[in-house]
This record gives sequence, C-alpha cells and structure tokens, in this order.
Amino acid sequence: MKLFTRPCLSRLAPLVLLALLAHLPSPVLAADAQQQQATYKNLEIFANILSLLEKNHVEPISPEDVIQGAIKGMLSSLDPHSSYLKPENFKDLQIETQGNFSGIGIEITMKDGVLIVVSPIEGTPAYEQGIKAGDKIIKIGDQFTKDMDLMDAVNQLRGPKGTQVNISVHREGWKDMKEMTITRDVIPLHSVKSRILEPGFAYVRVTNFQAKTTKDVSDAIKAFEEQGEVKGLVLDLRNNPGGLLDQAVKLSDLFLDEGLIVSTIGRAPNQNSEYKAHKSGPEYHFPIVVLVNEGSASASEIVAGALQDHGRAVILGEQTFGKGSVQTVIPMPNGAGLRLTTARYYTPKGTSIQAKGITPDVILPLRETEEKEPSEGNGAKRPKSMREKDLKGHIMNGDKAAEPTKDGEKDKGQAKDEKKDKESEAKETARMLTEDNQLQAALTLLKGVNVFERMGTRKKSE
Repeated sequence: MKLFTRPCLSRLAPLVLLALLAHLPSPVLAADAQQQQATYKNLEIFANILSLLEKNHVEPISPEDVIQGAIKGMLSSLDPHSSYLKPENFKDLQIETQGNFSGIGIEITMKDGVLIVVSPIEGTPAYEQGIKAGDKIIKIGDQFTKDMDLMDAVNQLRGPKGTQVNISVHREGWKDMKEMTITRDVIPLHSVKSRILEPGFAYVRVTNFQAKTTKDVSDAIKAFEEQGEVKGLVLDLRNNPGGLLDQAVKLSDLFLDEGLIVSTIGRAPNQNSEYKAHKSGPEYHFPIVVLVNEGSASASEIVAGALQDHGRAVILGEQTFGKGSVQTVIPMPNGAGLRLTTARYYTPKGTSIQAKGITPDVILPLRETEEKEPSEGNGAKRPKSMREKDLKGHIMNGDKAAEPTKDGEKDKGQAKDEKKDKESEAKETARMLTEDNQLQAALTLLKGVNVFERMGTRKKSE
C-alpha cells in the first residue's frame, strides 16, 4: 500500500487530513478550529513516525501492516467492542450472522489483556468440554493470548470441521491451567431448543439470536399448542451472548402487543431509533418466566428488559452481563469492515443496560454441582462472574416417518424407536429439573400463577 513515500512523508499529512475531513459529516467540519488543529498535528506526528520506522527499523516494514496495526490500536483504545475487520474477517462475520460457521462455539472478549469467555454456546464443542463463562484462555496452541488482538484469537479458534485446537484454560479456584483439545464443528444453525417440562408447561431455550430465531420460537410454541393448552412458558436465555438486534426485537414482539421494546441513542442523530411492538400474528396470554445469568448479554438483555418493563414476564436468575452498546458494521472500500460502537441500548422505561445489565425480579444463584479441580482433585469454586463493567475501556452506564404398512399400522420398529425417544426425552427433562434449581423455581412459579388465576376465576363465578 503506497499511501506515503519516504522522502516527503510529513508533507502529505495535510493531504491526509483533507482526505479525512472530506469524508466527515458537516457537523464535524464546523467543529472548533482548535480541535481541528490538534487533529492535524497528531496526523503529522503519525506520518513522521511512519517515515522514521521505514528508514530506521532493524527489519524492513510493510506500510500496510503498520497502518492496519495503528487502526486496530486506535479502535481498541475506544472500547472493547470496536474493531477493524480484515476482508476475510468481514466475510466470516456475515456468514456467522446467518448462523453457519465452524469453530468451538464461544463468545469471547478481552479484559486487561486477557482473553475471557463471555459465554459458551450450548451444544457446541466448547460447551460439551465444560468451558464456562468467566474462564480465561491463557494459550491457544503454543501462543499466549496476553494482549492478543481479539480478531486474531477468533481466527485461531475457528477452523474447518473436524480439525482440532489446543487451548489452556484457567478458572478461579484452580491452581493450574487445564489443557484442552477441542475438535471444531459446525456451530448449530438452529439456535432454539424446546421441550415440555410437564403437561401444559413449555420450555424454550434460545442459545443466540440468528436470522431464524424468532420463527423457530414461534414454530415451537405452535407445536406446544397442538399438544394442548399452554399454561406457562419458561424462556431460557442463560449463557446467550446475543446476536442480531432485529431478532431480539421480533422475539419480544411475539409476546407484546404495543409499546416500546428498545431504543438506541448515540451522538449522531441517525443512530437514535425506537423499536415498538405491534399487534400481529397470534396473541399469547400465558405467563412467562425468563431465565438469565451473567452469560446473558446484548440481544438477550434487550428481550429480558422489554418483557420485564412491560410486566409481561418474571425475570429469574442472576444479574446479566451488561453489554448495552450498539455496534454498527461499516463496509470499507477494500472489502474490510469497521465495527464501531455507535449508540447505547435503553429499556422501555429508559434504563441503560450498558455496564449494568438486567436485575432479575427474583434473584436466585444457580446451585452448582460439585466439580473437581483438574490437577488437585479438590472441589473448584464457581468462577467469578465477569460482566461488561469489568472490561477495560467499557462505555459507562430429525428422521422422516416411515410409510404405513399395508394394514395401516406403524412399523413395529419405528413405534419402538419413538417410544424409546420419548422415554429418553422424559429422562432428560427429569434430570434437568433435578439438577437445575433455577429451572425448578421457574416451573414452580408458573404453577403458582396458574393456581392463583384459577382461584380468582372461581371467586368471580361465586
């Protein structure tokens, strides 16, 4: 990239400044002259430093690499979520939002130069391996992650299905790191899992917000209703790192008939938006309990906040992550992308989610089953919750059915398999309710609401 030439590098600084100003909006052009002069001086310093590097560094340098490094540094100094996406990274991001990419299945961020797990995505290799929110990834392969660029870490963790990656993980309460070999896989396209907890009481788990999330939730509820009356719903958003804003809005709109869902407010007027609910499709009147924890972030916090503020659901669990900022991805002429934090999210009541999160109506910590520390065999402590406010530079506040046999009866083998599947699902549901005290509490709460509603109906009839 020949943006500058050695002999007259500093002389081009005014041209660089003019080129930048030409692409800035008019309010910036009318800014204080002193601020513009300071910007010019800093651009001149940058140009001079680049010239000195080209002339004096012990190794020949690539101006393109150095300038891209400077761009990364500039963005990382703003907040933890702004970043520069190289063309290949920008393509990966576009693929990811459609719900199809290969990797280990975690949402990560940087805190004080350390790579931290925000949340593992349920059903992915990382989740099955036991990775938890708050875990520190110290090494990827033989490379330490200290001060590693976040996108570089993402690229190293991703890879073709079937390939392996070695990582070294530390968790609070462990004396030593634990080395893990994780086999990459295609991260599930479907972000929604559902089941019946008990007759009339449904459970929907949303692992992240992808292009088909709302449709999949709607289809799941329709399937529940075909089996009988839905008396209550548990919407599980625990360890959901977020995803597409429009899906968070649409999912909230499923359960709301009117009113504000979320608003965004930024410095630029075009970043100020309001997203409202409206009557469309079926109306759901059953009570809802939303489960959240420290791994619930961004889009999942929008849903929880909207349903809470409208009194449409009871939020149960633990304080959420607090990632309440909007990132706008701006395509660049070279095929790259600029991921820039441009606004904050606000709940319907005007509460900022940023660095605070959603406070549950019922605060109930998850009762962890005892786990062994890998090197010592001692019971490990639950990792300390890591949230948005802890980040450096954070912004403040199945198979097809077989054809029927000639006599019209199902194939015996198929019927046997179906019975086995139902028994297996029933056992899994029982296990979930036994081991998950938050889920137990949610189901109990929904049952209680139904009892009181019946009592009220009976009293009115008398």
